[in-house]
Amino acid sequence: MLLAGMILGLVLPACGASGASGVPDAAPLDLAHLRCPASPNTALAAPPGLGPTPDTISSHFDVPPPLLYRALRRVADGQGRTFQQARFDGENQAAYVARSAFWNFPDLIQVAAAPDGTGGRSVIYSRSLYGRYDFGVNRMRVEAWLAQLPKAVSAEEKR
Repeated sequence: MLLAGMILGLVLPACGASGASGVPDAAPLDLAHLRCPASPNTALAAPPGLGPTPDTISSHFDVPPPLLYRALRRVADGQGRTFQQARFDGENQAAYVARSAFWNFPDLIQVAAAPDGTGGRSVIYSRSLYGRYDFGVNRMRVEAWLAQLPKAVSAEEKR
């Protein structure tokens, strides 16, 4: 961890931690009752009608939710400075912490595979732990992960 993160950690404790530590414990998302804050430091990709209006509508994949869940984890696990915090395999959900390169700011990301007819749809909810503005980082992350998901689904289908 950089010295800047350690110094900032004196004021914002999670910035002084490393990996997935130092942040609140994760719990599975309640997809039926998910609420996003009014602050502009979150991004949500989800199926329409799942709760709050998502920033991005996720695509349908004609694969069972457990396979889509494995693909979501494959995408998340391939990201730099991103650490798995928790897995909720029974709910096809996982939680991650991504840390900024310089200040070590933690962002919380949760992924889920929701049933959708004969297949599944992804849910990716990314939010900043600190601050009101994120300069679009969470939205860019969600969009990048969604872009990588079709390739990860193909890889999981071949396993």
